[in-house]
Amino acid sequence: MMMVENIKCPGCGSSDIEIFYEALNVPVHSCLMMSSREDAENFPRGDVILGFCGDCGFIFNTAFDPSRSSYSAAYEDQQSYSSTFNSFAEKLAKDLIKKFNLKNKNIVEIGCGKGDFLALMCELGDNNGVGIDPACVKERLKSSAAERIMVIDDYYSEKYADYTGDFVVCRHTLEHIPNTAEFLGTLRSGIGDKLETRILFEIPETIRVLREKAFWDIYYEHCSYFTPCSLGRLFRNCRFDVLDMYLEYDDQYLLIEAGPSQVKPEKKHPLEESIDELRKEVDRFGENVGSSLDSWRNRFSGYRDEKKKIAVWGSSSKCVAFLTALHLEDDNLRIVDVNPNRHGKFIPGAAKEVHSPDSLREYNPDVVIVMNPIYEDEIRSMLADLKLKPRLFSV
Repeated sequence: MMMVENIKCPGCGSSDIEIFYEALNVPVHSCLMMSSREDAENFPRGDVILGFCGDCGFIFNTAFDPSRSSYSAAYEDQQSYSSTFNSFAEKLAKDLIKKFNLKNKNIVEIGCGKGDFLALMCELGDNNGVGIDPACVKERLKSSAAERIMVIDDYYSEKYADYTGDFVVCRHTLEHIPNTAEFLGTLRSGIGDKLETRILFEIPETIRVLREKAFWDIYYEHCSYFTPCSLGRLFRNCRFDVLDMYLEYDDQYLLIEAGPSQVKPEKKHPLEESIDELRKEVDRFGENVGSSLDSWRNRFSGYRDEKKKIAVWGSSSKCVAFLTALHLEDDNLRIVDVNPNRHGKFIPGAAKEVHSPDSLREYNPDVVIVMNPIYEDEIRSMLADLKLKPRLFSV
């Protein structure tokens, strides 16, 4: 790792920052869908230069420029077209409603996306909801609870700090926030003395990324990367008691349940690793990620030599990072996705058109690359329905 100067950790303010990974000239967004190939090819790019904080364990993109973020209705990250994901979301909603007695309560979701999970919480618990997200499209919220949900198409800020409700949900948003302590501090200030309020945050878990050398899980719009150690410290520093912390979704997601505290708590959660343990994982990633990249490059080189027809299943952030890191923009690949709102659009950077799974009938791929292994069984079933038998590889 390389030490850097004049960079401070957004989580704790430390200057003990070391650089351990670079991905240069990558699209600044992964889920903004382009209507033309030209727009996708000319999509703005930036650099990912990951730094590790030796004091709190926080990992962040030292080259991130927040002015380049542009979340809007064109941001297409909806996952509810997958039965696998829906089963997980429904179970999570039911578990939270039972654990925190969320019946006829007020639920606030920061970064609600298209509102699917908030609607689920309101449907299953007869709750009222407020969703805050500039990418939310109220017209797409097909729910029996829609009349009990207010959507605010804006970024969360002090302006909305009064919207705390009985339960606050924030799923897959914190990793997009550069000033994490400031963001969480705003939420804590809004809660004030309402110490009965409970919150749940869900984010990608980074130790798995480090151990699997998963370069496809590192992209520009994810400027902040958390492990149990750095997440727990952040919440305690912002005066939240960590009630529980656990892994879900094939250990890909890290969830934290917390409540406001009047003082800064000190007690660590058993899931939290030490800074030294995390540093070893960071060092191993930096030393070995190149071999992971070379292995995939060699695989695609072999596919070209054998004139194999390749399909990549999944067109969102993992796909964009995967194609960009491997420089596969010019390869003859077919990108497919179950989300119909992506079909006919083009992904940033690589400028590949997104097709429906049904399009594979005529394409008849030799190999299908699955961008998330948790969907492999679902994808095998869909391929069987299409009477196709390609070789499947999961990243």
